[in-house]
Amino acid sequence: MSCHKILAIETSTAACSAALQIGNEVIGEFEIAPRQHSELIISMVDKLLVESGFSLRQLDSIAFSRGPGAFTGLRIAAGVVQGLAFASDLPVTPVSTLAAMAHGAFRDYGTQRVLVANDASMKEVYFGAYYIPELGQANLLDEERVISMADISSLDEGEWLALGNGWQRYADQIPAAVADQVHKRVIEYYPDAKEVVSLAQALFSKGEYVAAEEAIPIYLRDKVVG
Repeated sequence: MSCHKILAIETSTAACSAALQIGNEVIGEFEIAPRQHSELIISMVDKLLVESGFSLRQLDSIAFSRGPGAFTGLRIAAGVVQGLAFASDLPVTPVSTLAAMAHGAFRDYGTQRVLVANDASMKEVYFGAYYIPELGQANLLDEERVISMADISSLDEGEWLALGNGWQRYADQIPAAVADQVHKRVIEYYPDAKEVVSLAQALFSKGEYVAAEEAIPIYLRDKVVG
């Protein structure tokens, strides 16, 4: 499958990143910089475009990490992507933040079964269970939810990698049956735009993109925090 020319941005956590895929090459910028996303993300995008020699109008799509995640970070991402997409007349490909993290864990640790639990405040986590058959794919099992760790159900047989700070923040609430299936925990782990652009390739190919004005964050709860 030929690769589309896609720019991706990710600002849903304390990390800020941008990535650009042209052909088989992916270049990116990544920095852990709480509360500096709005200042950093545009400069990151500009740097990648200069480095690649492409303009926005020469791309196929702009992708972004649509959440769930921190309210402020998601609003920044949506606002920036909408502005860039309107200016360049490009479609937007939204990608799940949790899926991007699970995909990164597969790339880093080779684990195909990943449970992502990010602290959502209010004693809850943003939770998703993923099976990653290969790079470029992250299949969601059931649905993404905002729940307490105590409400996570036991899973099908097998071992899982637990990803995200929720596994540490609410460790005392993890059901014993779930804990028994977790073979490894990676607590401090951030989504990266390089994973967003990888997942966006398949989504864009399937027509799962939207117009600029429809590029909106996914919060999973009405009362947002962060």
